[in-house]
Amino acid sequence: MDNYRNLTEKEIATLVVYGCNADNWNNITVAQDFNPAYISNVSFSGNVRLGTFNKVFEMEGGFKKHSGIYNCCIHNCTIGNDVFIDKIQNYIANYHIGNGCYIENTNTMLVDQNSSFGNGTRVGVMNETGGREIPIFDHLSAPLAYILTLYRHRPEVIEKLQNMIDNYARQISSEMGEIGENSIIVNCGRIKNVKIGEYASIKGASNLKNGSVNSNKKAPVAIGSGVKATDFILSSGTSITDSTLISKCFIGQGCIMDKHYSALDSVFFSNCQGMHGEATAIFAGPYTVSHHKSSLLIAGMFSFLNAGSGSNQSNHMYKLGPIHQGIVERGSKTTSDSYLLWPAKIGTFTLVMGRHTSHSDTTDLPFSYLIENATESYLVPAVNLRSVGTIRDAQKWPKRDNRKDDVKLDPINFNLLSPYTIHKMYKGVEVLENLKKISGETTELYTYQNCRIRNSSLNKGIKLYKTGIYKFLGNSLISKIVKENPSSFAELQKSLASATRKGSGDWIDLSGLIVPKKEVERLLNDIEKDKMTLKSIQKRFEEMHTEYYNYEWTWAQEKLEEYWKKPIAAVTKEEINSFIRLWRDSVVELDNLIYDDAKKEFNLISMIGFGVDGDDEQKHKDFENVRGSFEMNPFVKEVLNHIERKTALGNKTIEFVENLV
Repeated sequence: MDNYRNLTEKEIATLVVYGCNADNWNNITVAQDFNPAYISNVSFSGNVRLGTFNKVFEMEGGFKKHSGIYNCCIHNCTIGNDVFIDKIQNYIANYHIGNGCYIENTNTMLVDQNSSFGNGTRVGVMNETGGREIPIFDHLSAPLAYILTLYRHRPEVIEKLQNMIDNYARQISSEMGEIGENSIIVNCGRIKNVKIGEYASIKGASNLKNGSVNSNKKAPVAIGSGVKATDFILSSGTSITDSTLISKCFIGQGCIMDKHYSALDSVFFSNCQGMHGEATAIFAGPYTVSHHKSSLLIAGMFSFLNAGSGSNQSNHMYKLGPIHQGIVERGSKTTSDSYLLWPAKIGTFTLVMGRHTSHSDTTDLPFSYLIENATESYLVPAVNLRSVGTIRDAQKWPKRDNRKDDVKLDPINFNLLSPYTIHKMYKGVEVLENLKKISGETTELYTYQNCRIRNSSLNKGIKLYKTGIYKFLGNSLISKIVKENPSSFAELQKSLASATRKGSGDWIDLSGLIVPKKEVERLLNDIEKDKMTLKSIQKRFEEMHTEYYNYEWTWAQEKLEEYWKKPIAAVTKEEINSFIRLWRDSVVELDNLIYDDAKKEFNLISMIGFGVDGDDEQKHKDFENVRGSFEMNPFVKEVLNHIERKTALGNKTIEFVENLV
């Protein structure tokens, strides 16, 4: 208040001449250098504080507008320096408007009650009839939401987390809204009980109600024409445009939603994309992508998903209503017109093709194809390990990280092979070998979790899983040797023994964060004992993420000791080098399979539609000029380079170990 003063009689007279009025001029305070020249046709009511108006805004095309307040009604607002406000059809009430904001041609902006701006809103994910509601808030992360959603068997944990979030919502509640510095709001309809961060761009939004737009300078939020959003939180760097409809949703950092997308009772975490289609009661972990019309994601949990055109699920069987749910684990794809009848659980990196109504659970058979064949579900285990598409996806995700904020809410592990996926491969080998023992090695068709598995697919699956396991364990072993760089073999033996047991046992994927289950249990126990706050929980997630490779080695060491049938400190040179050779062969074998898979994209069938008015030679030339040659394809070249690099690394490490005394 020290820098603000009451209006002078002369300033009041000037404002009246310029068409302004106030219910009480004494309730208006202004900055010391206030100039009334840039205020006209304004009605003031309540307590109003005004800054200075010196800035000139340069518009597209070179047109200029001087900052000021024109043609509007202002009630109980604080307006910063260099703000432009014009053509407010109704009024602006109960807002702190930051420096440099530009607001024009908007119907109404108001806060009409003590509001938490979307914080604390219950979002009913996965089960439309209730039971898994998440209270959303400004700093919600994917792993925390995962626990809130799926750990209902720990009711005390859930209650304490919900109370923490409710307390946060109460702490940030206010009867005054905020519009952060340098935000733009133009051509909008009604904005009610919405908190808006710095550098936000809101152009043409139809209706925004009870929400937070957590924009900042490094990661601004963009809201476009026709958008309607109710009971929402938008994280930094999001873009919501093209008449998208949002109700009871949390939208994570770097997400893009446009082209008439519709989302209800759903949470979306980092880098999700929704276009054309619809989402209802879903938990969309990082990189859940749906770009097509007639695609419906409903009552499911997804992450790193690519949903094909017309992908659909059903969450009820016309009995007790929409009570069913499904989980599609990380990295899966659904093809065009695919369908899943919940309940079902789809394993990691699985391709779903066709319609599936048999309620399969393929979580122990990752990297598979789930294919419809004459109304039955057929499973082809492990085949995605040799798919060029799987490798391409794993490489593209880090490159497509849209998050510009210095603070990343979601710790994301992009590793294709990890203790989480490799443990599933171990389970896969066990499942498939048990099927052979129970049903016989010569059985043509095996049945597992309401799926059919052909004999040839089963045997190839076992081989591919083992190859993937050896590749991962070899990666960990070589990385450890290179990191430790021992000067003697005794030192190597000592350094290979992990200094901690953290990382042993089962691992889980907390929607992007891959962690040992025991560490999650330790966190949950601390929450139950009132040792944690929302900030310390987030810090613990970040620590788990940072410690990943230390945890990974503990787990890999256990598996290597099982392989060698002895403690790792007792392993010999020849045993280490023998495993490195096994790793080298496994890497080359998988790379060759990926190379062959990529080659299919360049065969004659792929050239159909090229060189349409000529012979085969013209077809090849047209294809090559559009798609390039197989040998020069960047991905193909990288596969060949990978073979060379890993072969050289294996040979170099073998020589290094051999020379240790």
